[in-house]
Parts: sequence; C-alpha cells; structure tokens
Amino acid sequence: MTAYRGSAKVDRILVVDDTPDNLFLTQAILEEEGYHIETFENGTDALAEIEADPPDLILLDVMMPGIDGFEVTRRIRQNEKLPFIPILLITAHDQPSVAQGLDTGADDFIRKPVNFDELLARVRSLLKLKHSVDERDLIARQREDFVSRLTHDLRTPMVAADRMLALISQGAFGELPEGMNEAISIMIRSNKNLLEMVNMLLEVYRYEAGRKTLSMIPVALCDLLAEVLEGLSPIAIDSGLALESNLDEFMDKQIVVMGDRLELHRVFTNLIGNAVKFTESGSVKVHLSAKPDRAVIAIKDTGTGIPPEQLDMLFQPFWSGKHKRSGSGLGLPLAQQIVTAHLGSIQIESEVGKGSTFTIELPIEQPAT
Repeated sequence: MTAYRGSAKVDRILVVDDTPDNLFLTQAILEEEGYHIETFENGTDALAEIEADPPDLILLDVMMPGIDGFEVTRRIRQNEKLPFIPILLITAHDQPSVAQGLDTGADDFIRKPVNFDELLARVRSLLKLKHSVDERDLIARQREDFVSRLTHDLRTPMVAADRMLALISQGAFGELPEGMNEAISIMIRSNKNLLEMVNMLLEVYRYEAGRKTLSMIPVALCDLLAEVLEGLSPIAIDSGLALESNLDEFMDKQIVVMGDRLELHRVFTNLIGNAVKFTESGSVKVHLSAKPDRAVIAIKDTGTGIPPEQLDMLFQPFWSGKHKRSGSGLGLPLAQQIVTAHLGSIQIESEVGKGSTFTIELPIEQPAT
C-alpha cells in the first residue's frame, strides 16, 4: 500500500523483529521522522507482505524463530519479480553474522543495542539509494518505451515505402523512364538498410533492458555456421575473397550449444559479414574448435585491421569507426549482448594492415548421463 502525506509519497518501511518492545520503539522513532511504518514479528508474514506490496526499505532482525533474517534476505533477493528493496540487518554485538548477511544480499547492518541517530542516518542513506535505483529504472523504462514507439512509428512508413518502391520497380504504374530503374534500386536498398537499423536498435535496447526472451534449444554449431557461410558466399565471391572454414572436421561429431538459433545466426551473420565487408583482398576464415566445456569460433580476416585505440570502442552503440564501409554501429553491440545472454564471450585481436580475429566462446551442451 503506497502511503501519501497530502500529494507527496511517504517512504514505507517494514520492520521485522520477534521482540514487541523493539518493534514499538523502532516504529515510534521512525514515524516521528515522517516515515510510514509496518511491523511484523516473524519472517513468514513479512515475506507474504513484501511479495504482495513491496516496501521502500526493510529493517530486519537477524535472529528470529522459524525463518531467520538471513533466510528472509535470501528469498527476497532470489525473487526476480520484486524490485530492488534495500535491506538493513539488525544484529547483536555477539553475533559474527555481518559477513554472512552481506553475502546473502543485505545492503547494510546495525548492531544492538541500536543507536537511534545511527539508525536514522542508515535509513536515510538506504532510502537515497532506493530512490536513485528507482529513478534509474524509470529512465530505462521510459527510454525503452520511447525506442519501442519510435521504431514502430518509423517501421510503418518504411515498410509501406518498400512495398511501393517494389511495385514501381516491377512496372505496376507503367514503364519507367530510362535511368529510373537504377535510382529506384538505390532507394530500395537505402530503405531496407534503414529498416534493418531500426530493427537492430530495438533489439539492442531490449537486451539492455533485460526484456529480450530467448527460445533456448540445442543448436548444432557446425550446421548453423555452414548455413551462414552459404548465405554469405555470393558476397565473398563478388568481392574476390576466399571464404574458408574447417567445418568438414565436425560433420560427424557435432558441437552442440544451448541457444536461441535465430539470435546466434544473427551474431555469426554479423561478424562473418563484417569480415567480408571490411576485407578488400585475401580471405576470411572460420575456425571451429572445442575446449572441455566451451565451443570456440574464431573468425579471421586479412582486412585493414583496427587501430589499438579503437578496440575499446567497438562494442559501444553507434560507434562505427572511420572505415569507408562502416555502418550504423549497432551490429557489434547487439552481437555482444546476444553472446552475453548465452553466457558466452567475444574477444578481438587486430593488427593494422594484417587483419582482425574475433573469437566467440559459448558453453557446450553436455550430453545427458
């Protein structure tokens, strides 16, 4: 229950202690400071209230019968549906429990007998932390909502333009004047590139906001990589590049990872596609290998390479470098977000004039025993 004084929201604090005198005294001190206080004498009832109506702060006695303060803290931190709630543990001087409480997920502690000036200072500090986190989360939600609405509003006219341009290109409105076919083709490509950038922007923010849902299934990496290479082969041939791999070695002994196949396809299409795009001569090689518990995919090109001072910027959204073929600067940040969501990692090694190697590691799906 949200508490208000006039039009102003009042911070709501739950105090949990199995000693009624402690509850009464703490409640009186905090209510005098203008806080809305609710009290509970056991962890079970407190957890039920916290799940039903999360407070702004929890003052929690460590030693209680039944569910103690450590267990209450652990259950709160394990409940992903709850927002961030600061927890202040109250411990006795003779209890060596501070480290255990902080490891369990508490944010601060205070020892008995409680000094009330110290208690009020810690309460104010934790409530400032709570307000800061809430403000950050609100800004993140507003940003995600803005991006979602923006991309939706942009997609609609771009999809309509794409269809209209296709009809014009096909002669649905009459024969085109000489030279117009090339102009229409350029417009179609530009519109599709813009639509792809809009879609990618939405995906980046979905991952950043933790709102992307992955459909995890066993994925045979060899098959997936072969599919990506087949799709990129015509581009490599047109550019005069050799597109090589060692996938033949794994046709009979597949390396399987748990992942979202479409998202992993997006990662490898982006990384291998970038290698092809930024390599003007030579080759792009895809090397698959396995550690005891990790699959390793190395994508090596003979392109121009990346200066050392730019390596740390590669995965920053909208940073696209100075290469003449640089794109929107969203592909690599999205690839990193996807790999991280799969509990994997991306590393890069590059030398100017000699090329770059992107190495992706993903956890291998172990066969059932």
